[in-house]
Amino acid sequence: QVQLVESGGGLVQAGGSLRLSCAASRSIFSINAMGWYRQAPGKQRELVAAITGGSRTNYADSVKGRFTISSDNAKNTVYLQMNSLKPEDTAVYYCNAIVLTVHDEEHYWGQGTQVTVSS
Repeated sequence: QVQLVESGGGLVQAGGSLRLSCAASRSIFSINAMGWYRQAPGKQRELVAAITGGSRTNYADSVKGRFTISSDNAKNTVYLQMNSLKPEDTAVYYCNAIVLTVHDEEHYWGQGTQVTVSS
């Protein structure tokens, strides 16, 4: 089991920055991958950024060059630094953790944090 607690969302003007945090209830060394997803009203949840092995990252094309995902293993926390925010970045952002077992792929989700970018 992994509990994930997100923080850092809020209201920001276009062009501004926010940093989201996701604290895991256990060592992220024991978690195969962590990522951030977002879901805007009326849209499907989409992957924003992911990190595996503590250093390998991938990003949605829409956020490349603006968002950075990173991890602090000592704090069991993953961050999403969001710069040059656009109104289309407005969504609920969810932290995700994937744990691979012998027989299964377990997904865990945080409660979500609202990010609103005003124009």
